[in-house]
Amino acid sequence: MPHPKHIVILISGSGSNMAAIVQAAQQQGWQQQFGATVAAVISNRPDAAGLPLAQSLGVATQVLDHRGFESREAFDAALMQLIDRYQPALVVLAGFMRILTPGFVAHYAGRLINIHPSLLPAFTGLNTHQRAITAGCVEAGCTVHQVTAELDHGPILAQAAVPVLPGDTAETLAARVLVEEHRLYPQAVRDWLQGQP
Repeated sequence: MPHPKHIVILISGSGSNMAAIVQAAQQQGWQQQFGATVAAVISNRPDAAGLPLAQSLGVATQVLDHRGFESREAFDAALMQLIDRYQPALVVLAGFMRILTPGFVAHYAGRLINIHPSLLPAFTGLNTHQRAITAGCVEAGCTVHQVTAELDHGPILAQAAVPVLPGDTAETLAARVLVEEHRLYPQAVRDWLQGQP
């Protein structure tokens, strides 16, 4: 049996991408294939809807409220301690709405991934769907990438595109992209696991 590969998922909100990954892991037998399990879901918001969702899927949850820390560095240091208890092979950002410090990113270099709702390198940062519509793009989408110190600039692991339709709003486009996120992110995590010794 290969060395167990623990996945820790960080969320701030609904946890829909987290749930897609956990369900893929359970349905596709990642434990048997790769020795991989989602060991914990951690949120910086005590009221995140994804926490009860994770518990309903049988995953341990933790809350580390960023409002209890006087600096970003202090929060990230505490978050690292919490994550490292699980000895993670991979840390997955799934709607984790925090800009991470360079020290945190360096600590998990090569094993920290994120999904961004645009076809990177286009539209880094926020309001990606409205910006794609305003720019007249014919397609939008999502990107799974490794996290580096520069926001939304790490090496791209996978992408999925959707058409921008006439009359699209940011909300309708976001909903169409989210369907692809739920397909792409578990696949990208699985591909990452397959590439590990």
